[in-house]
Amino acid sequence: MGAAATAFFYLLLSLWVQDATAADPGFTRSDFPRGFVFGAGTSAYQYEGAVAEDGRSPSNWDTFTHAGKISDKSTGDVAADGYHKYMEDVKLMSETGLEAYRFSISWSRLIPNGRGAVNPKGLQYYNNLIDELVNHGIQVHITLYHLDLPHILEDEYGGWLSPRIVEDFTAYADVCFREFGDRVASWTTVNEPNIAILASYDIAIFPPGRCSDPFGATKCSTGDSSVEPYIAAHNTLMAHASVVRLYRQKYQPKQKGIVGINIYSYWSYPLTNTTVDLEATQRCKDFLYGWILEPLMFGDYPQVMKKNVGSRLPPFTKVQSELIKGSIDFIGINHYFSVYVNDRHLHTGVRDYTADMSIDSRGTRTGPPAGKGHPRDTTSDPKGLQLALEYLKETYGNRPIYVQENGMESAHDGLDDTDRMDYLSSYMKSMLKAMRNGANVRGYFAWAFMDLFELLGGYQSRYGLYRVDFADERLPRQARLSARWYSSFLKHNGTSALVLRTPVNQALNSVS
Repeated sequence: MGAAATAFFYLLLSLWVQDATAADPGFTRSDFPRGFVFGAGTSAYQYEGAVAEDGRSPSNWDTFTHAGKISDKSTGDVAADGYHKYMEDVKLMSETGLEAYRFSISWSRLIPNGRGAVNPKGLQYYNNLIDELVNHGIQVHITLYHLDLPHILEDEYGGWLSPRIVEDFTAYADVCFREFGDRVASWTTVNEPNIAILASYDIAIFPPGRCSDPFGATKCSTGDSSVEPYIAAHNTLMAHASVVRLYRQKYQPKQKGIVGINIYSYWSYPLTNTTVDLEATQRCKDFLYGWILEPLMFGDYPQVMKKNVGSRLPPFTKVQSELIKGSIDFIGINHYFSVYVNDRHLHTGVRDYTADMSIDSRGTRTGPPAGKGHPRDTTSDPKGLQLALEYLKETYGNRPIYVQENGMESAHDGLDDTDRMDYLSSYMKSMLKAMRNGANVRGYFAWAFMDLFELLGGYQSRYGLYRVDFADERLPRQARLSARWYSSFLKHNGTSALVLRTPVNQALNSVS
């Protein structure tokens, strides 16, 4: 059999297998409200590359990765090269049927000194990207800060550890609102402060890599894990509130966009039904969700945090409390898995955030407790997303919610990702159940639109609907089965034809 015939046979076989395994998930696009948006996301450092081009200054991630801090020693210097390939990527989004795209702006590219002069090349790039999205009918959702701080601000005053960040972040946001806001539907101020801050200032697996013994993932020479996460979170909350006030007063009446914050979400089940484990599970939710959302909704930290953290938790003044209270139009969540929680004694002596929470967590009921960071043995638990959404509805007054990240990591980079397709469809179905139970969910974004530089795994872990061949300098994109499934779901409104039946010649090209 010749090469062409072999490829053709393989294609027919793969299409037949895919059709046979594409079970109807029991819902269609038309089951969701008309105003609901489905999309996918990326972030600036993970996607753009071009880190030293057209006036961009180094970010904290450039410094961190160039110091060899990523497990595979990789950097985001090129990443998926979105800086140069955005036009073809937006075309791919349009062909996929994406209704919305969530991305972040590189502060270092737009304002290289962290404050002051705007970089015209950076401004042009984001204007071009936004215009391209609008021209293809794709709704624009922008995150102002996806964990990449201009390194110059880290050097100057310690970044998020200083209250000076509030003024600089607000000025940066002002530029973004002024220059892009006429075309932006939704603004997220900060991505995952409730977890990213711990990675940066408690266990030191994110820049600036600060921690103190014995809490760091590795031995740290600078930092204080017992105090700095709470200081950074406090300054983040004040910066968020300042930005929201600016947007509401100066831009929202004319631009009609919405502004919110994003938090990392997982659902926590009690390991046993004992009183102490039930209390530990609620304490986990108070620390995970309440740390960020309670101040923004009610003006102060959760009572259990004030009790367990004590004087290490910065207090809000009356003026600060009034500023932050209600400073949120929506809640964004990034959700991937669930954990099982049991009580752990609140020991005396020096404690970090995890010790203050006084729980043990594990990814499965029978698994060992996690050490530093998150459990590694987590399994797919779609029900957890439904429960998380319903909890947020009941606890925080049914604010609009966007599932801003949900996806599945894969160590292999093949195209036949039926496991990811099943994962996404099961979580979407769980989200729909929560909505039918009254949760005010407005949108869903798969993570990620394509393979990226992943902040924990470099290029070893793949989340993309589209495969990127990082070994080929052209970085070609190829549709995985999950991309074809998602496209078919979005386009076949009201049918169960969930695998996109691609014309044979087009499909051949896509696998060549």
